[in-house]
Amino acid sequence: MKVKRSLVIRYSEAFKHQVIKEIEEGHCSSAQAQKKYGIKGCNTIHYWMKRMGKLDALPKMIRVEKPDEKSRIKELERQVRQLKNSLAETQVRYLMAESQFEIMCEQQGLDPQEVKKKLQQKDSSEQ
Repeated sequence: MKVKRSLVIRYSEAFKHQVIKEIEEGHCSSAQAQKKYGIKGCNTIHYWMKRMGKLDALPKMIRVEKPDEKSRIKELERQVRQLKNSLAETQVRYLMAESQFEIMCEQQGLDPQEVKKKLQQKDSSEQ
């Protein structure tokens, strides 16, 4: 039985430094260096740069927003918090009502599950 072996490529520290130096000096971008040297992993060079503390050469991300976008995001976040709180409050009220219903059924000598079934049957027959 043949065992398929995968190819593992290890780059020397000198090679890594050479690639990063080329990028820092502006001779090529990290994508161009990746193609030039046949480096397989798309984040390999970025990983080397982070590990070696060469973060200045990494691409920067700039977020551009319209003036009302930030306030809209904050408003949506506020609404989400409010909805979560309302949902939690509703769940607590439901559990309390459910408990009260069960207590009332027990006080009347009724089975809560049977009463629920009869109520559901009544609701479905009225529709």
